[in-house]
Amino acid sequence: MTESTVWPALRYDDAPAAVRFLVDVAGFREALVVPHENGDIVHAELRWPEGGGVMLGSTKFCEGVHAELKAGSGNVYVVTDQVDAVHERMRAAGTEIAEALHDTEFGSHTFTARDGEGNFWTFGTYRGAP
Repeated sequence: MTESTVWPALRYDDAPAAVRFLVDVAGFREALVVPHENGDIVHAELRWPEGGGVMLGSTKFCEGVHAELKAGSGNVYVVTDQVDAVHERMRAAGTEIAEALHDTEFGSHTFTARDGEGNFWTFGTYRGAP
């Protein structure tokens, strides 16, 4: 597998809940979680089983220009061959489906969910132009 060199980074007001959602419902795997003594998350890295990953942390621990990142302002596209299975897990968990499951004119089978803090997560089969 090729090493991921692009990592979307998101901030959450409730980072532990975000990790639970992304692992338990979406299907990411915890690679690294750096907890704070108060139970919050300073930094987390989650891997997608089909490649790639995302970094996230609490809005309470942002410094410098990253402190400008607001919870709920992200939009992440995740490539998967298991779109229907991810959609079903999201639906069963009561996750808001912001854009229904559909096929695009460029050949992707896709849907978009909104997490509990407002970030959009689009799951689709489109792997980019060759």
